[in-house]
Amino acid sequence: MRINFLSTIDVPDNIKLARYLRSPDLGPKILFFSGGTALKKACSELIQYTHHSIHIITPFDSGGSSAILREAFKMPAIGDVRNRLLSLADRSIQGSPEIFSLFAHRFHPDDNEMELKKEFKRMIEGKHPMVSTIPDPMRKIIRHHLKLFENYMPEGFSFKKASIGNIILTAGYLNNQRRMDTVIFIFSKLVEVRGIVRPVINKYLHLTAELENGDIVVGQHLLTAKEADPIQSKIIKLFISERRQNPKPVMPKIRNKMKALIEEADLICYPIGSFYSSLIANLLPSGVGKAIAKNPCPKVYIPNIKGDPETFGIDINDQIKTLISYLTKDDPDNLSTNHVLNFIIMDLKSGQYNGNVDISFFQNQGIQIIDFPLVSSDSAPFLDEKLFVPVLMSLC
Repeated sequence: MRINFLSTIDVPDNIKLARYLRSPDLGPKILFFSGGTALKKACSELIQYTHHSIHIITPFDSGGSSAILREAFKMPAIGDVRNRLLSLADRSIQGSPEIFSLFAHRFHPDDNEMELKKEFKRMIEGKHPMVSTIPDPMRKIIRHHLKLFENYMPEGFSFKKASIGNIILTAGYLNNQRRMDTVIFIFSKLVEVRGIVRPVINKYLHLTAELENGDIVVGQHLLTAKEADPIQSKIIKLFISERRQNPKPVMPKIRNKMKALIEEADLICYPIGSFYSSLIANLLPSGVGKAIAKNPCPKVYIPNIKGDPETFGIDINDQIKTLISYLTKDDPDNLSTNHVLNFIIMDLKSGQYNGNVDISFFQNQGIQIIDFPLVSSDSAPFLDEKLFVPVLMSLC
């Protein structure tokens, strides 16, 4: 398909795609800002083309079993990092499927704590079938981390619905002076992760939203509608706070390592997923916008085509304007739209976007719309990763 708007682009670029498929180990560095689950299916498709994608993940999840670990150890949420690592894992490597199954395993919520502790003990001893089938030396590394967690865990810790992968990552995090990079490296080697995964910051902080009706909502899980009723008032400001009570905005700086990851990307993507708690949350720390603007690579937004509870009260045009405002907040006087956003990939025929797309607004901002079929009969009403991943790869 040939797209004419500000320039002419061919997508998909079959020559590029064939080259990437032949040598994914030489593939481009596509960087995504997202949460843990929205790109789960896309990652399986992505690793067919490149083993060098970069995934910047939000560490603010305050719900589910991940929140129990987060609160017990006052650490960043680890569950979304684990989800993305598993999504990028190569399951064809010997031992990898068994490790994948273990890391994805959750303890049953209806079992009593005594039975769950006995099951966990069998894992530590290597007698549990999910551990005993894993070949050495990987089995020894896993048992070591399970034992570390047993030593660290607070009295009365509940194993109900606890994720083994989260437990192992937490143990490694605590045992490495609370350095996230080290344990992610170990985990990545264990399951042969085909890409790079990092939390945007390594701090225990809270995602906070100010609503149009004056309410202040503290906690990511209260915005997503997964563990609470959907919000009924528009979000007018999203920020990070150090405290739940009387929250005040803070703007922690990203590390130089994070700046380097952003600046070395071949393409930067703001993908599908929860608009505020997955995408905008990643842009809140100081330095993200400047690092994006410094990189001359293409920057692409893929909006959700199905309703997102977090975007109550705002249409597709407002979403894009909001995205631009957070991308340029580091230096609004000097950062313009063309520094941070160049393309929007949409399916104007089949996508269920809220509101009509304001083409003239995008033209004036220098943004090119790539109107491409993204919904298949198998994926409807959602995006088909086999359609949008090749478009992304073609833009590199």
